[in-house]
Amino acid sequence: MGSLKGQNVVVVGGSRGVGRSIVEAALSEGATVLAVARGTEALKELSWEASGVKTLAADATQEAAPDRVFAALEPDVLVICAGAFAPSASIQDQSWDDFSANWETDVKASFLFCKAALRGGLKPGSRVVLISSGAALSGGPPNSGGYSGAKRMQMFLAAHSQKEADRLGLGLRFMALAPMRIMTGTGVGQRGITGISAYLGISPADFLASMSDVQTPADVGRAVVALAGGKVQGTAFTVSGSGLAAAA
Repeated sequence: MGSLKGQNVVVVGGSRGVGRSIVEAALSEGATVLAVARGTEALKELSWEASGVKTLAADATQEAAPDRVFAALEPDVLVICAGAFAPSASIQDQSWDDFSANWETDVKASFLFCKAALRGGLKPGSRVVLISSGAALSGGPPNSGGYSGAKRMQMFLAAHSQKEADRLGLGLRFMALAPMRIMTGTGVGQRGITGISAYLGISPADFLASMSDVQTPADVGRAVVALAGGKVQGTAFTVSGSGLAAAA
């Protein structure tokens, strides 16, 4: 307890699901926490239920979003967890808008905030964690459009940003964290479970029964806290039921 005491943690996409679990983990470690999300109602609910959290309604895919967020709370730790629902249809039945949804949201938000950090938006010693997915490593199911590629790009973006921060002597740390299994209890997870099981022609219960070593949203929150401690080397990590590990 208290590993983040005195530090500011900003969670973009922090009102629900995994993002909310990250917010709760950071609060439990003594951080001052700002949760950023598009939906005002979800933020209101979070502020009622998570004592002490600060909130900001903002669209993370807008060019001005990083400036607005950093003005609200200058982060020591910045977590980008904002993301769109992956499509759930055969490739031939998707439009380009369907296929590219996660590029236009997950990747764009990550790009804008990493860019702002590299341009002086964050002070030396700050850490940036991009929430990716195990689909970045497995390729994901074939009905998920550009989701797996987008989540892989977040890993590349963390690595590229780290190299640039090192080249410029900025003293920043960039990391990507991939939860390895789809999770119940989150909007993205529940929609994914329904879509994948339907595509495979099995029940959601049978699909869930086929998975092992499944992490929870709380496990992801604890992994982010561990990465925020700055003692683990590398830029790409996974979290499963077995815990935090370097990405292969």
